[in-house]
Amino acid sequence: MSRWSSGLATLKRYPSAVLGLSLILFLVGLSVYTLVAIPYSQALDLWRGGEPWRMHPVNAQPVWTNWLDGADRPRTQVIRGEPADAERRDYDGVRQLRIPLVFEYHHAAFPSELNLFLATPADGREAFVRLTWQTPDGREIPLGGQRISGDARISLSQDWALERRLGRVPHVGLFAEPDDPAQPARVQPGRFQLLLEAIQFDTAAADSDLTAELVVYGRVHGLAGTDHRRRDLMVALLWGTPVALAFGLLAAVGTTLTTLVIAATGVWFGGWLDAAIQRLTEVNIILPMLPILVMIGTLYSTSIWVMLGVVIALGIFSAGIKMYRAMLLPLREAPYIEAARAYGAGSMRIILRYMIPRILPVLIPTFVTLIPSFVFLEASLALLGLGDPLLPTWGKVLNDAQAQSALYNGYYYWVLGPAGLLMLTGLGFAMLGFALDRVFNPRLRSL
Repeated sequence: MSRWSSGLATLKRYPSAVLGLSLILFLVGLSVYTLVAIPYSQALDLWRGGEPWRMHPVNAQPVWTNWLDGADRPRTQVIRGEPADAERRDYDGVRQLRIPLVFEYHHAAFPSELNLFLATPADGREAFVRLTWQTPDGREIPLGGQRISGDARISLSQDWALERRLGRVPHVGLFAEPDDPAQPARVQPGRFQLLLEAIQFDTAAADSDLTAELVVYGRVHGLAGTDHRRRDLMVALLWGTPVALAFGLLAAVGTTLTTLVIAATGVWFGGWLDAAIQRLTEVNIILPMLPILVMIGTLYSTSIWVMLGVVIALGIFSAGIKMYRAMLLPLREAPYIEAARAYGAGSMRIILRYMIPRILPVLIPTFVTLIPSFVFLEASLALLGLGDPLLPTWGKVLNDAQAQSALYNGYYYWVLGPAGLLMLTGLGFAMLGFALDRVFNPRLRSL
């Protein structure tokens, strides 16, 4: 115990160890926060594209990009029209509604999209809706009318007839100053209003009123931005942290412990058992792990648990067995081992209680630096399209970014987020591992 305590006390003298441990604690704390704030079932629903995603813009940059370049990119505004805000007139089985959707817009950049979401009773008849857009300077632009039933979405940005009338895409033309369409458009700041006039039939039910939500989509969203499916990338960045750490830790523990036990068993019993272990190791060393994982993911399953099991299975008879064997061979003839045999200690007790603990301090740096290698392996599989289809992970984000040509289209945030977290993970474990190596390896203490 004194050796461990003195070794840990020595770590304080290495700034790299303090910084590496701080990064690891930050990632662990982020993982705990994620598991508490976003439960697993909720994370899966959010990543699949749940109800809140319809209110998010497509390919929106993070909000902090406005601070970097001083731009005035707008955030998303949701303007709700409730039945209490409506002017209502009831006739014989007919109801006429006027719902004003008023909002302020004072940004230099235009919104990215305009959508109107309407909701009527599912068991009611169709309603007829007519829309009129009013600008701050008093102009009225008719947007036409249509019939709706149940839940409906009117995509104003994809109204091709309106685009031909305005000479620009609707989410630009409706906010632009009245000038020549051939000139660059400028935003007209002020108060805008979308006037919704609806005629409803079969209004006997008490909940037959119509509700409306106008979504003026911005160009920035959250701390991580959004992807092509309106998903908040922060969900994947947060949940990718516990997934990456758990995969790396379990794989490192599984391969290190099993390899160490097998190597110690072969050294202790020797003979044909040791020879068989060495031959299996030599065969396994020449087997390429990544192509095998790609084959299993393509032909069998991409589940993260299947991949983890294969990684541990392929890592058992790795080159580490030969290193551990070289370290354990001198211990077999050590005096305390002879003493243990003299008082009747069994083979497994000698292996687990006397041989393996003697070399554990030297193996700790190797174990720590092994964790990020498995984290990168999981991210590489997901980047190749072989990640778990359910879990939001860093590699899955990078795979989507590659499929959508994010860098080519200028969506650098889409790549920088997961890549930065991968770099922090590797840096933290590497700095701590190198410092531990200098503490526990006698040959490096004087360096």
